Amino acid sequence: MFRTALRNVLAHKARLLMTVLAVMLGVAFVSGTLVFTSTISNAFQKSSEKGYSDVDLAIQPDKGGQSASDPGGAPKLDQRTLDAAKALPGTSTVTGSVSGFAALADKDGKLVGEGWDSKGANYFAEGAGKGGQDGKDTDARYPMKSGHAPRKAGEVALDTKTAERAGYEVGDTARLSVNGPVTEEKVTGIFTTDDGQVAAGGTLVLFDTATAQKLFAQPGQYDQITLKAAAGTTQAELKAQADKILPAQAKAVTGQKLADDESETIKQSMSGMQTALLVFAGIALFVGIFIIANTFTMLVAQRTKELALMRAVGASRRQVTRSVLIEAIVVGVIAAAAGLAAGIGIGAGLRSLMGSFGTTMPDGPLVVSVSAVVTSLITGVLVTVLAAWLPARRAAKIPPVAAMSSVHATATTRSLVVRNTIGALFAGGGAALVLYASGLDSADDGKLPMGAGAALLLIGVFVLTPLLSRPLIAAAAPVLRIFGVSGKLARQNSVRNPRRTAATASALMIGLTLITGMTVIAGSVQKGIDKMATAAIEADYTVSMANFTPLSPDVEKKLATDGQVTASSPMRNSPARIGKTTENLTGVKGETIGKLTNLDFTSGGWGGLSGDKVVVDKATAKSHNWKPGSTFPVTYEDGKKGELTVSGVYEGNEMVKGIMIDTATLTPHMERVGDMQVMVKTKDGASDKVKSSLEKALGNNPAVLVQDKKDLSDSIAQVFTLMLNMLYGLLAMAVIVAVLGVINTLAMSVFERSQEIGMLRAIGLDRRGIKRMVRLESLVISLFGGVLGIGLGVFFGWAAGELIASSLATYELVLPWGRMGLFIALAAVVGVLAALWPARRAARLNMLSAIKSE
Repeated sequence: MFRTALRNVLAHKARLLMTVLAVMLGVAFVSGTLVFTSTISNAFQKSSEKGYSDVDLAIQPDKGGQSASDPGGAPKLDQRTLDAAKALPGTSTVTGSVSGFAALADKDGKLVGEGWDSKGANYFAEGAGKGGQDGKDTDARYPMKSGHAPRKAGEVALDTKTAERAGYEVGDTARLSVNGPVTEEKVTGIFTTDDGQVAAGGTLVLFDTATAQKLFAQPGQYDQITLKAAAGTTQAELKAQADKILPAQAKAVTGQKLADDESETIKQSMSGMQTALLVFAGIALFVGIFIIANTFTMLVAQRTKELALMRAVGASRRQVTRSVLIEAIVVGVIAAAAGLAAGIGIGAGLRSLMGSFGTTMPDGPLVVSVSAVVTSLITGVLVTVLAAWLPARRAAKIPPVAAMSSVHATATTRSLVVRNTIGALFAGGGAALVLYASGLDSADDGKLPMGAGAALLLIGVFVLTPLLSRPLIAAAAPVLRIFGVSGKLARQNSVRNPRRTAATASALMIGLTLITGMTVIAGSVQKGIDKMATAAIEADYTVSMANFTPLSPDVEKKLATDGQVTASSPMRNSPARIGKTTENLTGVKGETIGKLTNLDFTSGGWGGLSGDKVVVDKATAKSHNWKPGSTFPVTYEDGKKGELTVSGVYEGNEMVKGIMIDTATLTPHMERVGDMQVMVKTKDGASDKVKSSLEKALGNNPAVLVQDKKDLSDSIAQVFTLMLNMLYGLLAMAVIVAVLGVINTLAMSVFERSQEIGMLRAIGLDRRGIKRMVRLESLVISLFGGVLGIGLGVFFGWAAGELIASSLATYELVLPWGRMGLFIALAAVVGVLAALWPARRAARLNMLSAIKSE
C-alpha cells in the first residue's frame, strides 16, 4: 500500500502541484514570520547586552510597587547618593545619568530620528575613575571619535550615525528642541556608542551634566547611578555594599538583572508583531485546507474504480485510508520543506525591506531557530493530513461493487440533510452570538462572544455553501444567457458539483470577509473620530510635540502674545491621589477654555472653573458619585493635600475628558510644568497663511506639530490607512491561495469532463466556445465567493461597530461602496486569471481522444 501511495503521488505530479503551492505559501508565511521576528529580536538583544557590558550595578528610584505616575514619591537621586557610591570599596567607576527627549533637526530643518528614540543625555565627565581622580574627563560609555565632549551650556556631542544622517561635523551649529522652543547648539564632538536605540535608528545628543540636569530633571539630580565593580568584586557583593547607602525609595539592581529585563521586554514587544503575522499565516493555511481537501476529494473520485478494485482483492478500509493519508504526508513534507526554504528567504527579505523604508536595525545574523524549522515542517504536514483525512475516510467507505459500477459516487440525501442541518445550527448559533455581543454596553464584555460568534457563523456559512450555491448562481442566469450555449453550460457546470464549487468559493470568501469587515470598521471609526474632533473642539489649531511629550509652558506664553491669536489654553496633566485611586488632573485656562471647546454640560459650565473649583466628565462623576457642589480631598503631585469642589459636569469623549482644573491652581504643585497640547483660536480662522505664521513664531521647529482640524483628521486617517494597507498586503496571501484553488478545481474539472468536452466539440462547439465556457464557470464561482465574502464582511463590520459605539458615542456606520465594488472586481479578476490555463487546456483537447477516454 505504501508503494502504491508513492506511485500515485508520482503519477499525479501536475494535479498535486497546486496543493503543494498552497501549503508551501502558508508554511512560508509561518517560517518567514518566525525567522524575521527571531532575527530582529536577537539583533536588539545583542545590542542591548552591549549597552550593559560596563554596568555591574544600577541605583534607581523605587516607588515600592506604586505606579510611576503616582504623586508624592520616589524622588530622583541626588549628588549625596552618587558621592556615597564612589566611596564604596567595590567600585571602580561611578556614573550619574540623566536623560529625556531631545529632537534634532538636520541641516534642511527636518526632524532626525524616529520620535520616541530621539534622546538627549548627559556626558558624565567623571566616568574615568572615582570622581575623576586620574585627572581625565572622559565617559567610558561614549568614546569620542573626533572633537571633545560638551563642557558647558551651548555645546553638544552627536553619535556618529546621527551626525552622518544629519550632515553635521565638529564645529557646525545644530538646531535642537527639548520641549518646544528651538535652541542652537555648537557641535563639539562626535562619539561612538553601543546604545540599542541609536543602533535601531534613534538619535542621541549629549549635553554637559549641569545642562542635562536643567533640561531633564533638577540641578544635582540623576535618573540613575551606575557602578562598575572593581577587580575581584562580584555583582552580588557590590549590590550588598550599595544596599547600605541607598536613600529612601531607591533600589539597587545588578547589571545582569537589567540586561535580562531588557531582553524580556524586547521579547514581549516582538511577540505582539509575531502573533499578528502568525494570525495571517493561519488564515492562509486555513484557506489552503479547502484547496487540499478539494484536490484529494477529486483525486479520490477519479480513482474510485482503482480503490474499489483494491478493496475487492483484499485491501481493508483502514489500508485504503492509510494509502491516501500517505500520499498527503508525502505532499505535506515536500510542501513544508519548500515553504521553509521560501520562508527563510522571506525573513531575510523583510529585514532588508525595513532598511529600504528607512527603519534602521542593529546588525546581526539571520536567525533560523530549531523551533522555526520544526514548527514549519509539522505545520505543513499536519495541515495537509488533516485536510486529506475526510476524503480518505470517504474513499474507504465506498462499497467495492458500487464503486466499480460508477466512477462518480454522488452524495446521499441523508448526508446532504445532515450537512445542511449542521450548517444551519452553526450559522444560526453564530449569528445569535454576534447579535447578542453587538447589544452589550461594554466592548470588553462583547469581545469573546463576538469572536466566538463570528467563527461559528463563518463555519456555518462554509458548511451551507453547497446549498447556497444553487440559488445565488441561478441569479446569474440572465447574464449568462447573453453568451449563448457557453453561458448556459457554464451555469450548469457551476452547480453540477455543489460541494466542489462551495469549497473553491469558500477560499475567496474568507479572505474577502476579513478585508471587507476591517474596511467597514476602519472607515466607520475614522468617521466617528472626525465627528468627535469637529464637535468637541472650537479651537482653530492644536499645538503639540511631534512625539507627544510635554511642551514647555513658554510655547503657550509665546502663542498668547502673537497678534493672530485671540484665545489660547494649555492642557497640562498632573497625577493626583483621589481616595484610593490615582487620576490625572488636567489644567486649563478657566477664562478662555470655553471659547476653545464645545462640550455639552449636564449641569454648571466653564464659568465656575477657578480656584478650588473643577469640572468633570459624566463618567468620572458617576464613578465617584459626584454632583455639582460635591467636595473631595486630593493629594497633588508634590504630595501636598487640598480639597476640590465640583462646579460642573459635562459629556466627555476621547478628545476631552477627565477632571479639569484651572492652571493657576494646578501649576504650583507640578514638579516639571509641561503641556500635552495648546489649543489656539485665531482672528482669521484656519488657513495656510495663519498656520505658517504660527509655525514661524515657534521658530519653524520640526519637533512641534501645528495642526488644524483637517490635519487632526488626516493624522487619524493615516493610522487607519497604514493598518488597512498592512492588512491588504497580508491577506493578499489568502487571495493568492484562493486563485490557486480555482485553478486547481477547474483543471480537475476539465480532466473529469474530457469526454464531455470532446463530445461538445464533435457536435459543433468551437474552441473559442469551450474557452468561454470554462472562463465563465470560473467567473461565476469567484463572484459567488466574492458576494458571500462581502456580505459577511459587511455584517461583521456592522456588528463590531455596534460594540465600538458603546465607547465611541460619535461612531457612524460607513459602507465603503467604492471599496466593495473594487473587491467584487477583484473577485472577477481572480476568476478570469484562474481560468486562463484550464480554458486553454480544455480548448486544445483532441476531440476523438477525449471521446474515447474514461
